Amino acid sequence: MNGVKKIFFQTLGCKVNQYETEAMQKLFEAAGWTIAEKISEAQVVVVNTCTVTAVSSQKSRQMIRRAAKKNCVVVVVGCYAQSEPEEISKIDGVDVIIGTKDRTKIVELVEAAINRREKIFQVGSVEDIREFEELPHSPHRTRAFLKIEDGCNNFCSYCIIPYVRGRVRSRPLESIRAECLELKAAGFKEIVLTGIHIGAYGRDLRGQVSGFRGQGISLVDAIKIVLDAANPLRLRLGSIESAEMTDALIDLIKNDGRICNHVHLPLQSGSDEILKAMRRPYMTKNFSELTARLVEEVPQISIGTDLIVGFPGETDENFFETLKFLQAQPFSKIHVFPFSARAGTLAATMPNQISPQTKKSRAAQVLEISRAKTKIFSERLIGKTVEIIAETSTDGIVDGLTKNYVRVYSPEKNIRLGSVVKIKIERLHKDGVFGSVVD
Repeated sequence: MNGVKKIFFQTLGCKVNQYETEAMQKLFEAAGWTIAEKISEAQVVVVNTCTVTAVSSQKSRQMIRRAAKKNCVVVVVGCYAQSEPEEISKIDGVDVIIGTKDRTKIVELVEAAINRREKIFQVGSVEDIREFEELPHSPHRTRAFLKIEDGCNNFCSYCIIPYVRGRVRSRPLESIRAECLELKAAGFKEIVLTGIHIGAYGRDLRGQVSGFRGQGISLVDAIKIVLDAANPLRLRLGSIESAEMTDALIDLIKNDGRICNHVHLPLQSGSDEILKAMRRPYMTKNFSELTARLVEEVPQISIGTDLIVGFPGETDENFFETLKFLQAQPFSKIHVFPFSARAGTLAATMPNQISPQTKKSRAAQVLEISRAKTKIFSERLIGKTVEIIAETSTDGIVDGLTKNYVRVYSPEKNIRLGSVVKIKIERLHKDGVFGSVVD
């Protein structure tokens, strides 16, 4: 390939995928490639896919097909590539397929495909992976994602992720410390801890870390390393299972002002019968006791959640229980997902599957509750002065997040992106609030 080598990345899915895209970009840059701003400029297009729902898989296929219509080398990586490599191989124009392992070899594999003019399919089993895959990382955003873990051991009856990501693999503490020192040197003010199942951090390291005498380490230890090494203005936690919100973790959130007063606790259902069928590790009583404690102990905390509607066998009574439970919870936002049958999971073969129309109706009802709760939570900020880290600027309007995860918009007025700004909130606006800079 002559001249400047340009590569374009497209990413679907979660913050883990975003982190891994940034890492792969760094690998290509280190090999002399330039990251293209437009797909039309690139000789190679990498599509980092998602398969958590049927819609995610569909979007992944659509993105792959659009890329394949370009006059370029098409590389498909990620969860959908791991779950359906044969299906992807049937799409004309796909040149390289890599799953959720061997991403450190992506430059080598892509250049081999180009030089040999042959297709390369490298998707191996994830069942036997036991070590965290170290990827060099360079954040391309105001907030820096920090991946500390991969994989999941829960095997909830509806979830495909353990099958495409493998078992829990925790990143060594010294590796976390090393990246944190880089983030500190680069001047990042906010770090977001991310992983597939970060609440399980350390379970696979038990007995492997000197100084812990075999009792194992936990997410709290990883958080303390980040706070010590990076000393960020803010540390934001990714999604955590409610059953993994330990006393030590709650105390740390409560007592260290650098940790954002925002948690995301996946609920999935407000019916104990459905939670049991989902193989979730808690009941609604446990969940509500935790949220009540968090509200009492952590000032102005925001609590987000995920909910699945239309799980097989979910009766009208089960759904009514869920609505009632949602209304009683102090949520600031609810992400709702119609149940999506994933081949290879237990729930895909369960009887009493729910119709698409019923799932759509139930999702709409939950969204109404979510909008109402978000409005109530955001309205509490009107008249108050909050602090944001300016993230993006569009048409003269800057936006950023409060510590408790409310999106704030304000006229630009020479605000530098990445700077800390105080805003006095005046009104609701779009998905958050609007205010003016306080000098």
